[in-house]
Amino acid sequence: MKVLIVGSGGREHAIATCVAKSSRVDKIYCAPGNAGISEMAECVDIEAMEHDRLAQFAKENEIDLTIIGMDDPLVAGIVDVFEEQGLKVFGPRKNAAILEGSKVFSKDLMKKYNIPSAAYESFDRAQDAYTYLETASYPIVIKADGLALGKGVLICNSLEEAKEGVKTLMLDKAFGNAGNRIVIEEFLCGREVSVLCFCDGTHILPMTSAQDHKRAKDGDQGLNTGGMGTFSPSPFYTKEVEAFCDKYVYQPSMDAMKAEGRDFVGIMFIGLILTPNGPRVLEYNVRFGDPEAQVVLPRMKNDIIDVMEACIEGRLNEQALTFENNAAVCVVLASDGYPLSYEKGKSITGLEHFKNKEDYYVFHAGTRTTQDGIVTNGGRVLGVTAKGKNLKEARANAYKATEWIQYENKYMRHDIGKAIDEA
Repeated sequence: MKVLIVGSGGREHAIATCVAKSSRVDKIYCAPGNAGISEMAECVDIEAMEHDRLAQFAKENEIDLTIIGMDDPLVAGIVDVFEEQGLKVFGPRKNAAILEGSKVFSKDLMKKYNIPSAAYESFDRAQDAYTYLETASYPIVIKADGLALGKGVLICNSLEEAKEGVKTLMLDKAFGNAGNRIVIEEFLCGREVSVLCFCDGTHILPMTSAQDHKRAKDGDQGLNTGGMGTFSPSPFYTKEVEAFCDKYVYQPSMDAMKAEGRDFVGIMFIGLILTPNGPRVLEYNVRFGDPEAQVVLPRMKNDIIDVMEACIEGRLNEQALTFENNAAVCVVLASDGYPLSYEKGKSITGLEHFKNKEDYYVFHAGTRTTQDGIVTNGGRVLGVTAKGKNLKEARANAYKATEWIQYENKYMRHDIGKAIDEA
């Protein structure tokens, strides 16, 4: 069969690597793809938001399955465009992708259906938010309602910081229209865990756990980013936590969306925080996490095509997920200055060290091919992933592998998975 993957980041490279292992797949296309993806797929010069062109390409090339990797096209309704033309596509429709597209919607949903989360208020006028902040407890969390590349969450330690945060999002429009509305919610303490789930509209099948590192600098300092590294599984995601989430989070989330007439098919990413009072939902996303996909998918033993088709056809209950009895750690190599300003076009060396090395992966995120070789083309450049028999070994292997890659202004955190040592 022929498969088209829509996107250009490390997540899409991880998806392509997983798809390539399927005995059912003969040909992979990726639009627009990147330098790494081009080694296993034919990259197509169509952007992810060009829905009609992508659907036309899928028709003309007799694509059997299209996988949407990115949030923007999902929230904008690309799945609806494909389905209207009779094309098989994996991802939630527009009316379900609002779960990530609007923080206000997701918070209201959790409140309505008693899914455990942080207390909150939402605002569409900055002055009303300022008034609320005068009597709030700190620290406090301010979130842009819409999509903001994973960076629209501000943790504010004082009234002054919080007011500046509201100004940044609502008045300065740091993330454009995403900040037209905001959510202000209580700050929760605890370990964060990400759980990606396959969904078919009725049934939900959680994958193995992972933990992301969102802040740019060591010690969880600096600005929020799209993610600086991950590990899987999380030692803090115990059987007790899993049982609680099965009962109060996973299926209730599916049931809530169905009750709202928004049947959810695709990947439901559930960001959890393990508080002293039990797990709480921090956020929902509607696609594979990036870089969570880079540690979860390499450990999955299933044929991903079988699972995705079961989701689309409403028979996910026939599937059982299995994962390798090991661990994986991903360290993101970025451009110094990310997530603010940074230079592109720096020559990358050392990629050949990953060729034919079992249990080592280099997932391209911001790269492009030039006449002189592969160069940097983004803030997050590469995701270096390694497996190990346990998390400590995987972490050591991943950091060893980061030394194989060199380019000017290379930057990374040095404490990805440090929480492992405390488990």
